[in-house]
Amino acid sequence: MRKVAESTVRRLSLYLRFLEEFAARGVATVSSGELASRGGTTSAQVRKDLSFFGSFGKRGMGYAVPEMVAQLREILGLARRWRVALLGAGKIGSALIEHRGFRERGFDIVAVFDQDPRKIGTAWNGLTVQDEAGLEAALRRAPVEIAILAVPSDAAQGLADRLTGLGIAAILNVAPVQLVVPPHVEVRTVSLAMELEGLSFALTNR
Repeated sequence: MRKVAESTVRRLSLYLRFLEEFAARGVATVSSGELASRGGTTSAQVRKDLSFFGSFGKRGMGYAVPEMVAQLREILGLARRWRVALLGAGKIGSALIEHRGFRERGFDIVAVFDQDPRKIGTAWNGLTVQDEAGLEAALRRAPVEIAILAVPSDAAQGLADRLTGLGIAAILNVAPVQLVVPPHVEVRTVSLAMELEGLSFALTNR
């Protein structure tokens, strides 16, 4: 398969959400135009995004909603459940662990770590906050596939190094720093400041 751009994957996630909304309303088929309208893009872009993964729908008939939901979930790797470790039991970590959407999409936070003695041993949404010092031993006993870094910037790189040393190849980085990782490791950095700058640009250049 050709390399798929991150922007394409993001749009696939949006298409899936729109299709699930259509399914909940009992809609049987949708057109590329309807998906494009919801996603703020074009019919051609919708068809191009989907063409990376095969042939979908029939000309003049649109896409069968239930089938498309199943196919997009398969493409996005949501046909299975993923074990996730959360590093950082602060305010951001608290918001993340209580986010229902993760579990609904197949992402199960199964371990929480922090270095603050006041937090270690406390209960978090059914989990016990573990000491970061024991990260390697804990994740060897109970491996995860994905890690979320919600820690201060000065701690993020060191923890990323430890995670990649454990073989974890997927990291969601909420820390305000750019991580340096091996080529085989996928990192997605969520920067609220950058998102606000994007909004500022849009307002300034209307």
